[in-house]
Amino acid sequence: MITNAASVVMACTARVYGVFHSNAQSWVRSLTNFFGGLAILFILWGLGVYLVSLNESTAHFSEFGPLPALQLIPDLVADGTIPKAMWASGYRLGSGLLLAIAIGVPLGILIGSSKRFRELSNSPFQLMRMISPLSWEPIAVIVFATWNQAIIFLITIASIWPVAFSTAAGLAKVDPAWFKVARNLGAKPWHMVAKIIVPAITFDVLTGIRLALGVAWIVLVPAEFLGVTSGLGYSIQDARETLSYDYLMAMVLVIGAIGYVLDSACVWLIRRFSWHRGDA
Repeated sequence: MITNAASVVMACTARVYGVFHSNAQSWVRSLTNFFGGLAILFILWGLGVYLVSLNESTAHFSEFGPLPALQLIPDLVADGTIPKAMWASGYRLGSGLLLAIAIGVPLGILIGSSKRFRELSNSPFQLMRMISPLSWEPIAVIVFATWNQAIIFLITIASIWPVAFSTAAGLAKVDPAWFKVARNLGAKPWHMVAKIIVPAITFDVLTGIRLALGVAWIVLVPAEFLGVTSGLGYSIQDARETLSYDYLMAMVLVIGAIGYVLDSACVWLIRRFSWHRGDA
């Protein structure tokens, strides 16, 4: 008995050690790839700026290098420039995305569940999807009272389509037999939505939100170039007008870093709350 118990303990210990060792290796590999990739990026960036600035006519390009930008970021955080810009842009981005999700998910469910509606709406929706969101800017400025509202509209119109079409695609993959079985068991319409549709399309909805976030983040910055006096896009415009190239590149880095964090958060949500945890 003692021998058997010792064997079991040793086997469990070995298994725990193996899992821990495997996880540790995975973390080390991920961190190595992350920092190694960034190092390569900054080396190529610095090398490119150095080669361009060798010419006397473009010597001022040295301020576009990664070192001046990285050195300036702590100062921009300390004086509130970056936090204020993040807050303003975050409000616009969040408002636009929430509206897009609130409209896009029900719209996608309608497209995926109704063949007639899908056939009628396909051509106008595809037409509107292919219109650049920034093309709506002159109309948005006229229709909405403030620039904040106009920018939120642009983000919403840019983000609806990835959410709606991803939701519709997810619903189209649901086996119709599930609905027949549920109806035979006495399920109500809200049971169908809560117990079948929502769990089945979670992966696709979250994937659509991730795509929408990427589009919205790209639209946000140029939309803030005009009319507003706050936000990440305004900071880029302000740096360009004052010829503060280190400030400009610092804000470009901040925009890229924030976008990376937001995308990583979407990937985590996809893995955490969907059935397809290994597909993100």
